[in-house]
Amino acid sequence: MSDTLVQVEHLQQYFPAGGYGKNKKYIQAVDDVSFTIERGETLGLVGESGCGKTTTGRTLLRLYEPTGGRFIYDGDVIFDVEKKIKVDMLPYRKRMQIVFQDPYASLDPRMTVGDIIGEAIDVHKMAANKKERYDIIIEMLRRVGLNSEHANRYPHEFSGGQRQRVGIARALAVNPEFIVCDEPISALDVSIQAQVINMFEDLQEQMGLTYLFIAHDLSAVKHISNRIGVMYLGRMVELADSYELITRPLHPYTKSLISAIPIADPRKARENRRIVLEGDVPSPLNPPSGCRFRTRCPYADETCAAAAPEWKEIEKGHFAACHHIDKCN
Repeated sequence: MSDTLVQVEHLQQYFPAGGYGKNKKYIQAVDDVSFTIERGETLGLVGESGCGKTTTGRTLLRLYEPTGGRFIYDGDVIFDVEKKIKVDMLPYRKRMQIVFQDPYASLDPRMTVGDIIGEAIDVHKMAANKKERYDIIIEMLRRVGLNSEHANRYPHEFSGGQRQRVGIARALAVNPEFIVCDEPISALDVSIQAQVINMFEDLQEQMGLTYLFIAHDLSAVKHISNRIGVMYLGRMVELADSYELITRPLHPYTKSLISAIPIADPRKARENRRIVLEGDVPSPLNPPSGCRFRTRCPYADETCAAAAPEWKEIEKGHFAACHHIDKCN
């Protein structure tokens, strides 16, 4: 059995944005993204709003139909756009799940928590009878720090942190192997975020889970992730071991992100020079030619405008896409 559970090759997701024929326009949400995730690993995915993190996760689960690329899950080709391969996703829904960003919008307000969790159990025929179904629901609630009394309540009776726990319990109900965590802490109070991250880590250890953990907060991502990928305007710009990426970033965009992490110690904060990027993120409807970061990069030149940088392994396990790695390090 291979240790590689998730293998993504040249993933592409374009959304139609008006126009007809040759004038038809597309939002290039994800463009030529490749990565792997090992069994039992957590890969963090970070970047600014609109960079394509959430679209990447949802496309892998075929919540969006991919425009291009290939996704191999545990040796099975889930989709290969070029070869026109797309498997029936229902059997894989038990193995791959998602925890959504907004716990207020992702739970049906007309259903009790027990029915929300039980729906997935029913669809995938995970229980032989009502008692077994009930036992699974209560066990899932227990795993996320809730109890049997919560099963008969409705979502509006819970706090944001508790709702997100219900969303996590729903994902766990079918005993998955791989979970896309789509910014699961961004809508929560800071005081609750650490509790939820610790719970994710405990569940991973108990159930042997593999995560794609999408977030804005680099501090949270570095805590939970084995490796971190950085996206900018639909493309991956750097990928490395978590500690390596934070301490030795190679790409100028990654350096600017890391410099923005708040530092509690005032003395160290004074020593930390924040890298402020000029300009705004370009539109994915009309991205810059060549390197997409070049309009905000202090090292950009004609080479950057002429061609997109190659995605390559700069050091063992440390990948980046930049024409001037030597110049900016």
